[in-house]
Amino acid sequence: MAIIRKKCWPEMFNKFSSGERTLELRLADFDLKKGDTLVFEEYDPGTGEYTGRKATFECKKVEHSAQDPLQFYKVEDVRKNGFWIIDLEKKN
Repeated sequence: MAIIRKKCWPEMFNKFSSGERTLELRLADFDLKKGDTLVFEEYDPGTGEYTGRKATFECKKVEHSAQDPLQFYKVEDVRKNGFWIIDLEKKN
């Protein structure tokens, strides 16, 4: 099983850390499988720096989709990679 580190903005980081949010949609520009560990590293877009906070999750379910929400991603990246739909369970 792989360990994958991803940037996460503060508002979403807090929702994942508290358990309020357990599903994630990510650009599928990396390999991901059920059972992999996803580590969110909090990133402050205002300062352009990581805060040092991390939250670790197991990928309980992974589905691939080719939907097109262009408000977050470049059209070329979406068409090339599609998305991951990730069901997360917080690890201690």
